[in-house]
Amino acid sequence: MWWLIAAVGLGIPLVMTAMPEFGMFSVGAVAAAVTQAFFGGGIVAQVLVFVIVSVALIAVVRPLAARSRAATPRTATGVEALTGRQALVLERVDSQGGRIKLAGEVWSARTLDAGQVYEKGQQVDVVEIDGATAVVI
Repeated sequence: MWWLIAAVGLGIPLVMTAMPEFGMFSVGAVAAAVTQAFFGGGIVAQVLVFVIVSVALIAVVRPLAARSRAATPRTATGVEALTGRQALVLERVDSQGGRIKLAGEVWSARTLDAGQVYEKGQQVDVVEIDGATAVVI
C-alpha cells in the first residue's frame, strides 16, 4: 500500500513540473508494489525492484526522448517566422527606410545594401528583422 501512495506522490510533481523523471520513479514504485502483492517479496526485494526499474527507465527513456526531441524540427515563431518571407513594397524602400506589407501587416523597412532601392509594387525578400524594421533585399 505504501508503494502505491509513493507512486501517487511521485506522480503529482510529474504533473506540476513536467519532469518525466518523477513519472519513472512512480512506475518504479508501482513495480515495487506489484513485487510485494503478487510475488510476496520482502522489503529488500521491493527496494531493489524500485531502484532497478527506476534506473532502467531513466537510462533507456531519457536518451530516447532526447533523441526524439532533437530530431523534431523547431517551428519558427514570432519575428523568426518572418525571416525569408516575401513582402510587397508599399512606399519606396532604400537604406534610410520605407514601408512594406509583410504577413498582412505594414512594417517599416530598409534595404540591406546601401545603394539598393525598391519602388512601390515590387516584391522583396526579408533577410532579418532589426527591432521593428524589416531588412530586405
